[in-house]
Amino acid sequence: MAFGSKYDMTRGPLLGKMISFALPLMASGVLQLLFNAADTAVVGRFTGPEALAAVGSNGALVNLIVTLFMGLSVGTNVLTAQYLGSSRYKDVEETVHTSIVSSALFGIILIALGWIFSHPLLKAMGTPDNVINLSKLYLRIFFLGMPSLMIYNYGSAILRAVGDTQHPLFFMMISGVINVILNLILVIVFKMGVAGVAIATVVSETISAILVVRLLMKTSEIWRFDIKEARITWSKLLAMTKIGLPAGLQGASFSISNILIQSSINSFGSAVMAGNSAAANIEGFCYVAMDSFAQASISFTGQNYGARQYARIDRILVYTLLLGTGSALLFGLPAYLFGGSLLKIFSTDAEVIKFGLIRLGIICTMQFMSCWMSTPGNVCRAIGHSLVPMIITITCICVFRVIWIFTVFQANRTLKTLYLSYPITWLLAAIVGMCYFLYIRKKELRPIKEEPVSE
Repeated sequence: MAFGSKYDMTRGPLLGKMISFALPLMASGVLQLLFNAADTAVVGRFTGPEALAAVGSNGALVNLIVTLFMGLSVGTNVLTAQYLGSSRYKDVEETVHTSIVSSALFGIILIALGWIFSHPLLKAMGTPDNVINLSKLYLRIFFLGMPSLMIYNYGSAILRAVGDTQHPLFFMMISGVINVILNLILVIVFKMGVAGVAIATVVSETISAILVVRLLMKTSEIWRFDIKEARITWSKLLAMTKIGLPAGLQGASFSISNILIQSSINSFGSAVMAGNSAAANIEGFCYVAMDSFAQASISFTGQNYGARQYARIDRILVYTLLLGTGSALLFGLPAYLFGGSLLKIFSTDAEVIKFGLIRLGIICTMQFMSCWMSTPGNVCRAIGHSLVPMIITITCICVFRVIWIFTVFQANRTLKTLYLSYPITWLLAAIVGMCYFLYIRKKELRPIKEEPVSE
């Protein structure tokens, strides 16, 4: 049983397919950020700076725990794409069922971790006393939605691997609108503050998970999820872990360094925390626009590697770099130029806006370097090499940022010095990562199988 041509990334023009694949991903990411920004704006405008700081200060900690488990969804994406490309349809079925079942189990584990460790971790991050109780309340409620969040992301990884990015966009629109409506009701009408925002998030995530599982159950394609076949195939879980765990550890390394940065930000007080949170929401739009192409490179490389269409992998990498850099600049430069007006959406406090502009001026103008960093690693990961990209990222991002914080930042304790650790480490990881890709390219992607002339 062959899969439909609209899902086939191994034939035909690459550039157009990559753009059409990435645009729904980009729209999904932008919508998610709009809904998150609505959360933050509602809290900041109707509850106050302390509540805004409480929600924003959780970001790095949430990412640390979630990305470690979410990394396995990269394994789902890569395996599904490779098996489709090589027409191993039984393996596709086993990967789908293993992914959905394991994601639900991981989500339950995350509920327990979030409940037990929320307070000690927030305390270790130096969260101020006037914020920590609100932060803990938000975090514990947020983690109740982890099974739904995990199922949605693993299900979306399957859909991305087969070329379907439209349905996740549609599901995001539905759940996001519900999220915003619940925010307005729970925060403004019922005065529930950060608890209302967290509850709205959990409900919307649950709706997303239901929609993606329903789609997988209703499809007649080979990636159908059958509840009667819902079991873990341990060989597939092991293969997913081999690819995905290094990706998760890599994401966690970002979060560890970001927690250290957040701890340093916390030392400047709640106004800086609020400004940093508001600016991070804005710069996120730049990131998701760029990252949509980086995500596309995983699915496209996976299918073409499975089909032994090695000539296309070079072009995938080049197109990803060009498209990712262009989109980062397209979103990033206006975000900085109009940053003052954008920050007022989140807070009218002059101090908060001033500190937010410092972050925007450095991150948004240089975030394209993050695309240079992630693309070579994603391509290597999609052909089965996940460990070395993880080591490169941990060394160049996590370790170097820690060194920066305890040396350069301590010598010059300013926000600008702190934020400069981002672009410097992005560039360092990009150089080392590209060198590794060139090594893998020479070692494994030759001789190149030429595409059929008919294409």
